[in-house]
Amino acid sequence: MSSQKDLKLYGGQAVMEGVMFAGKTVHVTAVRRKNNELSFLEVPREEEARWLQIAKKIPFLRGIVAILQSSINGTRHLNFSAEVYAEEEGGEEEKAKEDAKPTLGERMTLVLGLAFVAVLSFVFGKLVFTVVPAVIEHALFGSLFENQILHNIIEGIIKIIFLVAYIYFLSLTPVIRRLFQYHGAEHKVISAYEAGVPLTVENVQKFSTLHYRCGSSFMVLTVLIGVVIYSFMTYDTLWDRVWQRIILLPVVIGVSYEALRVTNAMRDVPLLKYLGYPGLWLQLLTTKKPTDDQVEVSLASFNRMREIDEQSLKS
Repeated sequence: MSSQKDLKLYGGQAVMEGVMFAGKTVHVTAVRRKNNELSFLEVPREEEARWLQIAKKIPFLRGIVAILQSSINGTRHLNFSAEVYAEEEGGEEEKAKEDAKPTLGERMTLVLGLAFVAVLSFVFGKLVFTVVPAVIEHALFGSLFENQILHNIIEGIIKIIFLVAYIYFLSLTPVIRRLFQYHGAEHKVISAYEAGVPLTVENVQKFSTLHYRCGSSFMVLTVLIGVVIYSFMTYDTLWDRVWQRIILLPVVIGVSYEALRVTNAMRDVPLLKYLGYPGLWLQLLTTKKPTDDQVEVSLASFNRMREIDEQSLKS
């Protein structure tokens, strides 16, 4: 059994027919091909600019940086998995590695292109999810009473309904259901690793698909914390209300990220562990029980990531 103090915190992401894990020196994605073989994408972490290193250590600001970085990195690995998923069986290479370094121009074009798409998608999604519920709540209840805190609470309830309904209907499609199974496989592997048990399919399958440190929990926290933050503000018109939501969006993200860290740290503390339960409840939708084959893919990605990490740190 590994000491909890020796354990490193790892994160991951489900992709099409596979799982990505982020290590200290590399991001690794393993994807199951149609011929049942595994393909890997290994993307070394590049040295970060000094200002970015500093930003990642500043409370509240580090949350915004982490979310944007996650969106950018996730887009790259999702694109890889989608390409593999779409390929027909044939003479493709078993492994997609980035040993050959592209030119500086090619690398900058790729990074900037992926960053633009990822950030644009994230910002657009957050804006729609933030603005639309406020407009709907105002249209339905704006003239019924003046208590703005109550209006904020109802707006939050509408957001939760939107979020749950959106995820539920997505989960009905076969492709997304399998994606959610791989999400469950990712959580099971992380939990098994953190428990210090040997990483075998049989051991991993004993663990829950739910995990406190998950993006699903973050989504719920942004809604709940948004209600609290918005309640400190007053507005006169619908447009005032909408602009407040947009301007305060970075604040909500930053505070929610810190809250996610706290709920993860408190998950073994009696009573305080319940702070993370709303996020776990949402994960009942965003994760599904994986098959042994899916756990194998998740383990392959995790083990390869750790292997590269250990080699890099020794050199």
